[in-house]
Parts: sequence; C-alpha cells; structure tokens
Amino acid sequence: MNRARRADAAHFPVGVDPESVDLTAEASLPAAWAKRWASQTSKPTLWDAETGWVTRGDLARRSRVAAGRLYGAGLRKGDRIIISAGASVDLVVAHVAALRLGLIVVPVNGAYQRAELAHIVADADPRAALVDQPEWARWLAELAPEVTVASPRLDIDDNDAPSLDQLSSGDPALLGYTSGTTGAPKGAVLTHGNLLAGAESVRIAWRWNPDDCLVLALPLFHMHGLGVGLHGTLLSGASAVLLDGFSPDAVLDAATRGATLFFGVPTMYTRLAQSDRVAELSRLRLCVAGSAPLSADLHRRLEEAAGVRVLERYGMTETLMLVSNPHDGERRAGTVGYPLPGVELRLDSESDEVLVRGPNVFAGYWRRPEATAEAFDERGWFRTGDLGEFDERGHLRLRGRAKELVISGGMNVYPREVEDALRSHPDVEDAAVTGTPDEEWGELVTAWVVPSAGQSPQLDDLRSHLDGVCAHFKHPRLLRLVDELPRNALGKVQKHLLHQSGLE
Repeated sequence: MNRARRADAAHFPVGVDPESVDLTAEASLPAAWAKRWASQTSKPTLWDAETGWVTRGDLARRSRVAAGRLYGAGLRKGDRIIISAGASVDLVVAHVAALRLGLIVVPVNGAYQRAELAHIVADADPRAALVDQPEWARWLAELAPEVTVASPRLDIDDNDAPSLDQLSSGDPALLGYTSGTTGAPKGAVLTHGNLLAGAESVRIAWRWNPDDCLVLALPLFHMHGLGVGLHGTLLSGASAVLLDGFSPDAVLDAATRGATLFFGVPTMYTRLAQSDRVAELSRLRLCVAGSAPLSADLHRRLEEAAGVRVLERYGMTETLMLVSNPHDGERRAGTVGYPLPGVELRLDSESDEVLVRGPNVFAGYWRRPEATAEAFDERGWFRTGDLGEFDERGHLRLRGRAKELVISGGMNVYPREVEDALRSHPDVEDAAVTGTPDEEWGELVTAWVVPSAGQSPQLDDLRSHLDGVCAHFKHPRLLRLVDELPRNALGKVQKHLLHQSGLE
C-alpha cells in the first residue's frame, strides 16, 4: 500500500459558505477575522454566563481598544505575553487583541504550580502576563519583577486605539508549550500563517459555516480549544457558547437551545454517555473527539444511545490539526481518517513514524535550534513521534508514540494495541502499557491497570484474555494495579510519571 497520503477532495470537498471570504490574500487570522466582522456586525458571535452574547461588531471594537491598552503599556510587535484565565469573552478579547497587535501569545494552563510557571517564564521571557489567579500574580512578581501583570479584563472604553501593524504570514503569533508527557515542555513557535492554515483546513473539512454554534467547553490554553475551537469559530463566522469548565448538563442544555457542534476529549464523552440525557446529543450535527483515543466501546455506546457517530481527528501542538475522519463518509473507530486539506503525510519506510509537512506545520522550537533540526528530516518533513499504519481504505491508524515503543526480546510491542485489548476485560476500567528495563529481555511488557469497581484482576487472567488477540510476546509480564493513571489536562496519559511513582 502507498505509504504517502495527501488530502483528497473526495474526502473534504469545499462546503458552501453563504458569507464566503476570499482568504487567499490574507496573511493572518486577525485579517481574515476582520473581514468577517465587517459584515453583519450585529450577528451574535460569543456567549459566556457573565457577559451574555456579544456581536461581531462588539468583538471587533473591544479587541481593537484592548490592543491599544496593550500598546499603551509599552508592548510592541514580537513581545511575548502570557495569557491564562478561565474561558470567557474577556479572555477572547485579550487574546484577539494581542494577536492584532502582533504580540506572541503564550497560553498557559492555570493549574500549573510555581515550578511549572517558572520554567515557562524563564524560557519564553515574556514582557507581560494577563492572569486571573491572585497566586500567579504573586509568583510572577517573584519570578520576573519586570513583567507587567494585569487581569485579562482590559478596559473597554471608546478611547482611540493606535493603527495596528500589518502582519505577515511568517510573523510569530503563538508560543505553544508541548504537553510535557516526556519531560520539560518546549515552546513551539506557530506563525500567523500556521494558525490561518490550521483553522481553514478544519473549516473546510467539517463544513463549518456561519449558521453553526459550537459548545466550547475545552480549555483555551490548549490547541484543541484555542487553535481549533475558538480560531475556527471566528474564521468561519460561526458562534460559540463559552463554558468555563465541562459538565454534561451544560453541554446538553446548549444543544437543546440551538447549538450544532461539540468538540471534546474522551473523558467528556464518557461522562456524556453516563448521563440520563445522553440522547439529547442527537440535536448536534457534529461531535468531534481528539487529544486521546476514543475507545471502540465508547463509540458504540454513544451511537446506540444517541445515534451519534463521533468524528475523531489527530493533531498536535506543533502542527495544529493534521488528519480527520470525513464529515461525509465512514468514521472508523480506532482510526483518525485522512490528511486534512493542505497536509501531506507519509510513513517512514523503516520505523512507520508519521511524517508531515504543510502550511500548518510550525516554524521550530523557541530558542532551541538543535531540537528544531532534530524534529525535521533532511527533506523538511516534521517527525511527529507517532507510529502509524494505513488500513485497507487508507484511514490512518495510530499505534502509539515512537518513544513509548517497548522492545522485549528483540520484538516490537506497540502499547496502544495491548492497551485496547486489556480495556476489553470486564475487570479493567483503564490501562496503560510501558516497558520495565530487564537484563535478560531488554524490557518487560508492563501493564498498569485501573481495576473496575470491586475487582482485582490477576496477571494470568489478563494474559489468558489476550490469547488469540495479541501475540504472546506482547502479553504483559508485570502487572501494576493503580487507582488512576496520571493524565495531563487534555487526558493524555503521562507514562513517564508511572515509572516515577515508586510502584516499580
């Protein structure tokens, strides 16, 4: 089978947009957004519980004035600005204002502790920070007294704002820190061109149009919520209901009031599937999942309970979205679909690592030229670190992270395959697979299992369960029962923390 894939118009034909905007001449998201905001200025675009609805015209005016406030504070194009707060209209205004001014936005998880914040402050060297946590303000004053710290709620009076600089596609726009599942986070530099290409690809693929309304319960410090949910909403001219946190009832309430889209992570879909209101998901035209795999069982439960076939996609901080199951056509559980418009993808001939290139792929790691050089091959393809394969219909299936590959007795064991099989055991609530160093075998396949309520699965029983499913060399040789698996904010298991847990 051909090991290279390019977006196919048969999978992602361009949808009809009644407010079509010619984006070919635009170099940045702010310029493309401005074209949207110039028409139907009274159209509602964002809602939060405190503010209610704001219109396109409101967002255009408020973000321009907020950019003036930032300019008045001495910030100039290319300066870094940390932004961290709960999802709200005020946060969006601050984010858009920073991009309009040409600042480099550094979105940060508000759950970070002092040491984690210290790493980002030292690495990004910000000039300012907009935060809503009093403790953070104190920490920032200690870590970097020269950094201007303020609330994201910038003044919104009608004073004149300065003329904003013209932005080019190559100008840095966002410094996205990797999730840090294997160590200290690195800053990925995403340009204005990257952000525009990433948002446009999903607008096309998911038929996103001005009549859509997204229930946005994802955090706005992460690419899933910010680079896909928010940026895509504003580019498509659609609207969004901003939820500061997730609850099934809040999502389903929005669905009953006219929302059409929901983007979430598997943990969210699990809680929705457990709700006695799950059938109300059928009111949405599209549900998208990402950031971690959605199990085949959860796919089945949602389809049976609500008639919803969740669309899975694949992306990462460095590239925004790369691959998606089709809007029209088969959405295959266990696969992430086809390359999105503008994306080229191939598998390394020796390792099966997924390699990509396209206008969405980042410019490199912040102040780390060696890491940047290592991340790309000699022809400019970005090494994702994920291992993949194409099924008989050309859908991409991810097999795990290259660095998580377990080599036992000289044989390659892909953790994802074993994890999926373990989760099908009735006594297993969740599972992760790693390798434990061993003098004889190199690594021993190790299963970290969260037992189902009241159960205590045994190693021999689990190995028997895998008979006929996985080759014997893939069966776990060690079993660790744990109360939960360590995950980051978007649900990805942080396997390096398992081996630091003292349970070895």
